[in-house]
Amino acid sequence: MVSAGLEILGLGLCVIGSLLVMVVCGLPMWKVTAFIEANIVVAQTIWDGLWMSCVVQSTGQMQCKVHDSVLALGHDLQAARALTVISCVFGVLGLMVVVAGAQCTNCISAENVKTRVVNAGGVIYITSGLFVLVPLCWMANNIISDFYNPQVPASKKREIGAALYIGWAATALLLVGGALLCCSCPSNGNSGYSAKYSPTKRATPNGTGDYDKRNYV
Repeated sequence: MVSAGLEILGLGLCVIGSLLVMVVCGLPMWKVTAFIEANIVVAQTIWDGLWMSCVVQSTGQMQCKVHDSVLALGHDLQAARALTVISCVFGVLGLMVVVAGAQCTNCISAENVKTRVVNAGGVIYITSGLFVLVPLCWMANNIISDFYNPQVPASKKREIGAALYIGWAATALLLVGGALLCCSCPSNGNSGYSAKYSPTKRATPNGTGDYDKRNYV
């Protein structure tokens, strides 16, 4: 019962984390315009994402443009694209593996095999969390380095966007949920002691049991 509860809790956290990773992959708010020095009052805000850049006017209008060339992007954006998509794929794969080995399903009959499958699904989810954590930290490090770099113009400095914070929350859910799935153990219904009973002796008419006469001399 406890093992089934851990599986449900771990799977729920992992599914929420995977959905957040998919949201982060599509959000354009990875980098946001930094309002410093002469940029305190601006007429527009620039958002930079993995797939597009958006300009938000002070009137509320927003215009987005998809990145034309992949080769023209920086190494951090190229790596973030690949690793985030791989993380999303691993999230879907982990869901199928865990559902196949869950105790509430009948896809696999052997209990020990089901547990190993669930543990494998937990490892997949942990790997998915690590895949999305790498580009998030890499992107945050580049943003902070450029922000404090005096050679970068103030108009090109960016701040950490909301997508990175959501991605870190998704990573935490994936790691915790995957760890719970890895900790699930099979429900062992067999006890260590098994009682063995000898067959009852049938009584004979002379009052003695049904013993083998060869035991007597």
